[in-house]
Order: sequence, then C-alpha cells, then structure tokens
Amino acid sequence: MTFTFYKFDGAGNDFVMVDNRSLLWQPAVDEVARICHRRFGVGADGLITLDRAADGYDFAMNYYNSDGRLGSMCGNGGRCIAAFAHMLGLGTELNFTGFDGPHRASVLSWDGRAGVVDLGMREVSKQGVAAVEGGWFLDTGSPHFVLPVADLDDYDVVGQGRRLRQRADLFPQGANIDFVERRPDGRLAIRTYERGVEDETWACGTGVTAAALATGSTGIVARGGSFEVRYTDAPASYCDIHLIGPVSLDFEGLWTTK
Repeated sequence: MTFTFYKFDGAGNDFVMVDNRSLLWQPAVDEVARICHRRFGVGADGLITLDRAADGYDFAMNYYNSDGRLGSMCGNGGRCIAAFAHMLGLGTELNFTGFDGPHRASVLSWDGRAGVVDLGMREVSKQGVAAVEGGWFLDTGSPHFVLPVADLDDYDVVGQGRRLRQRADLFPQGANIDFVERRPDGRLAIRTYERGVEDETWACGTGVTAAALATGSTGIVARGGSFEVRYTDAPASYCDIHLIGPVSLDFEGLWTTK
C-alpha cells in the first residue's frame, strides 16, 4: 500500500507523521526503522501515528522510536502531533491520549508551515524524584536522568550518554540522559542522549520538562531551539505542567510499503 506521510520537527527533534485513523496500516518494527533511517528512508528520530481515540478525545498518539519499537511518551512528538491534528482540521484546543495517559494541547500559532504549541504534561510526584550520582532521576512520561556538567558545548554527550544509558545498576528500566549547564543569562542549556534513538537528539520534550523540574528553571535552551516550561510546585507533586515551544512542518511525501 502507499500512504502520505508528513515530516515535522519540534526544535530539531524530527518525526514522521501518519494519519492512521483508518487503521489500514499496521506498523511493523522493521518498516518503521526503515522509514526513520537517515540513509535508506525518510529520516527521523521517531514515527508517530495519529489514530482513532476513545470517546471524549480527539485522537490517540502512538510513538515509535527510530529503532522501530513502540516508545513511551514523547513531549516534542506530542507538540508536533497537535500541530498535525490542527492541520487536519481537528481544532486548536486538542485532547488526546498518549503512552502515559491523557494530554491537552493548545496550538498557540500556526501559519501552515510553522508555529508554537503548548502541551500539557502529566503530573510528576515528588516521591519519584531521586538524587542519583550528582544528578536527578525522574519520570515525565519517559524516564530521565538530569546531570549538571561543565563546558556543555564541548561535552561528549554521545559517549557519556551511552555509558550512563547502559548502567543497569542505576536505571534497570533504562533512561534518557540529559546533560545541563546554567548559561550567563540565567537560562538552562540542555543536550540529551535518547534511548531508542541511541544518539543525541537536537531537543527532547520530556527531557526539557525533567530538567526544568529538577533545577527549578523555566527557560530551557536545546540545540534546536528554546522552550518555556510552566508548572505549579505543589507540596507533593509538580502539576499543571506546560511545555511550550516551536513546531515546523518540513515536507510531505508518499511511502510505499514493501
């Protein structure tokens, strides 16, 4: 079969989007990996299908890592799929389900090619935030280890990220690794090594959220763009969390299954 795909990116974190409400395409691991391959496919950090949802929701989001396997929640992917849903005529205020439960997104601006999306993230219990070897471990829809470092621009993100990613004694279920450094202007810079992609990505939405909660920052700068994170610091949890940042539609095309 042949279907239309759309290539989006959220601050350089790029995704292949497929409107799969008809459920005609059943993604297989090898085919998703081939689509995401940067030499033999479209090229992306992941693939996301916009599927039919249960009553009360506009759609369901299913996120696949670039290795082809079904992944956990993806914050930038959630912002991109909100822009995609808006492009498909589903509105500017959107309720959808992801790996970690329901989300609400607002398309704040959209000119047909680019805009800004505010994604509501799930509540994070403070009991789940743990100090680990100079950093913090927490789950913002995906598990993250946030580690402050010096000289972030020259830091070996891939080498050190891979080393920490494989520390089963620290992260039995795996984790994404976020390296952060405070900039002179007060904002927090971040670089992320993502599991499933097994490489550095230019931005990671759940990582940006994790870094904001762990450090108390609201302005975050990733390699691909800048984010604002708003949240309420309640006694037992971080709640009313909003991840706000840029989204772009890069191109569209046709993919024929083998």
